Amino acid sequence: MITPTLDLERSLAAQGYDLITGFDEVGRGALAGPVMVGCAAIWACDLAPLDGDDSAELSGRTYLGVPDGVADSKMLTEHRREAIFDELRDWCAAYAVGQASNTEIDEWGITYALGVAALRALSQVERELGLRLGGGLTAKKAAGEIVEGRPGGSVGEFIGNCEGSVRALPKVAGILDGPSDYITKALNTFDAPDVPIPADITTKVKGDQHCATVATAAVIAKVTRDRLMVDLAQSNPRYAAYEWAHNKGYGSAAHRAAIAEHGPTPLHRVSWHLT
Repeated sequence: MITPTLDLERSLAAQGYDLITGFDEVGRGALAGPVMVGCAAIWACDLAPLDGDDSAELSGRTYLGVPDGVADSKMLTEHRREAIFDELRDWCAAYAVGQASNTEIDEWGITYALGVAALRALSQVERELGLRLGGGLTAKKAAGEIVEGRPGGSVGEFIGNCEGSVRALPKVAGILDGPSDYITKALNTFDAPDVPIPADITTKVKGDQHCATVATAAVIAKVTRDRLMVDLAQSNPRYAAYEWAHNKGYGSAAHRAAIAEHGPTPLHRVSWHLT
């Protein structure tokens, strides 16, 4: 199993970015339920220099290391993802999981829905870190768009080694798993939330295998969505036949057979080929 590193995050820090965010999606191929995008943020000044060593101590400072046990979420068992979930959330300066509903996916298409979900997560992360333009709260948050995130606070509560070194208008970098930047494409569109400081996005194929922030975002998003699908499965006896607690909304044989027999529910993506 490949262990992610902080190499790309350090490289972005060396380019002058103050906040590094990793993004990964979950639920793109599901037949039911929302798509979610996790965002895991760390301060650049908590990272060792490029020629330094993870967790090296210099002048009394301990730098951020790769969290223990983190890896591509698809390579971890459900039990292992659950076991490291709280540790990964604590590792982040801030984190959030944004979602786009099945009806939004049907209306917008999956690519744009992913972009909006990612911007909802980024907007939440920046609010929690106190990043605002013009001294006011510019980000919009509608009910249900953010499903997981740390309670809000101010910059001073989260800056770690960065006290006194974060500029008034921080530069934000984002690392997005995959080859396509759907985040920037969705920015400033009608349905997207306002983001106080847009992130400059770098795409990274298999980023969840190679970048610690992306891998962390992937696990947080995966656990969050899996828990939601289990809760939905138990919320209505009508949903039992679809076995979402086991398939998490993906197209298993039992799930497709249930759709064929009972029809789609209000949580299915009806624009998709369901059977």
